[in-house]
Amino acid sequence: MADASASMTLATLSLIGFALLAGFYLTTLHLLWTLVSVTVTAVLVSQLLRKLRRRDALTERRVCVLVLGDIGRSPRMQYHALSLSKHGYSVTFVGFPGTKPHQDVIGDERITIIPITEVKGLQVGPRMVSYVTKVILQSLQLLLVLLKTDVQSHILMQNPPGLPSIMVTWLVCGLRGSRFIIDWHNYGYTIMALSHGPDHPIVRLAQWYEQLFGRFSSHNLCVSNAMKEDLQNNWNIRATTLYDKPPAIFKETSVDLKHQLFMRLAKTIPQFQVCGERPGGETERTAFTGRDPSDLSVTLTSGRPALLISSTSWTEDEDFSILLKALEDYEGFVKAGASLPSLVCVITGKGPQKDHYRKLIDALSFEHVKICTPWLEAEDYPVLLGSADLGVCLHKSSSGLDLPMKVVDMFGCCLPVCAIHFYCLHELVKHEENGLIFKDSEELSGQLKSLLWDFPGCEDEGKLGQFRRNLRASGGQRWDQNWDQNVLPLLTAP
Repeated sequence: MADASASMTLATLSLIGFALLAGFYLTTLHLLWTLVSVTVTAVLVSQLLRKLRRRDALTERRVCVLVLGDIGRSPRMQYHALSLSKHGYSVTFVGFPGTKPHQDVIGDERITIIPITEVKGLQVGPRMVSYVTKVILQSLQLLLVLLKTDVQSHILMQNPPGLPSIMVTWLVCGLRGSRFIIDWHNYGYTIMALSHGPDHPIVRLAQWYEQLFGRFSSHNLCVSNAMKEDLQNNWNIRATTLYDKPPAIFKETSVDLKHQLFMRLAKTIPQFQVCGERPGGETERTAFTGRDPSDLSVTLTSGRPALLISSTSWTEDEDFSILLKALEDYEGFVKAGASLPSLVCVITGKGPQKDHYRKLIDALSFEHVKICTPWLEAEDYPVLLGSADLGVCLHKSSSGLDLPMKVVDMFGCCLPVCAIHFYCLHELVKHEENGLIFKDSEELSGQLKSLLWDFPGCEDEGKLGQFRRNLRASGGQRWDQNWDQNVLPLLTAP
């Protein structure tokens, strides 16, 4: 280290001496000092780059996983971090704090979470000024955080959001000699267009930005073949399709585990309680299960309601008024004498439009349909999916090119799904094979009626039972095998 430092000092002095000597022969003092300034700047920049790119024996085993969003609500990036750790990489996980990540991520010694705060722009003046200042401040914060970490072999970044993270990450990778991987979950500009309109100047700028800086990455991943083709045809970006696959934690839930979860939820969520019975009583019962005090066995109650589940980020690309109208129709079917069960509808998630829909839900007056909107811990969510009778997905992709991870998780639990139609959904949901695809509330209410007719007798019969059997038989890859085949080769490539 001392020899290297001495060599650098000697080289610096030699260059400065050369500059001064050359300047002696120049005819004007202005040119002399210009040459000296340029030379000194070049030397300082080269020294800075050398420091930023200083690698060690562990550099090739370090990867940064970056999401400019809530880490706990970024399951795919958490799965990336866990897969990297399983293969011996040290992972620096950068993102916003907020929702608690999965316990496997928190407890992994090879994963270090570096929280960054979401910056707000100026709160006075035009919205454009506020947005610009937010981008500038967020860029500076992210740049400093990434430069303070050890040199990484790769930075794996989620897009969206890509503004300003794509440009900043590309710059850091250039300065430090790291390889840049973008995981395209969707297009940021199409999400912005939902609230601003496709012709808004900010939307057009975001599209130009994604297209320009997206080409600077070393590798690209995407979530569907439709997106892969779109990136190639329209932006000349080559990507590898990495379908979302459920990790091993998503599976069918045993009756005992169902009962344990329902008992916990019944303490705070009335919809899981036995009607007219307060939680904590002598009898261990929920709206769906009961434990026999004589032999402590757990069974599903014969007259239980059907458990319907939907998860959401409560954003503009999910119109929950469709589900609410379908549930209103379902209520009418039951009142008209249809052989249908009561329904408990659980809608999980956090997001900007939750309060809006909560007000709509509170205004409803149903007798046979109950709705709750809890937030579940990461460990409880897969258990609830594995306990449900039917899933509903209202994700309608802003680009038409991404696939809903919530459906992937449901299929991992062998849970049949009713999903709203959009382009490329067929890559995941096979109509009349593992679920049903609908276009409006009327079609959804008809599907609920046909799937839940004579429930719970239909649970292992009819379409609902057939869909479950098909999901069990198809099995399919889990996340680990899929990741090993598609991402690991990118990391180990020269």
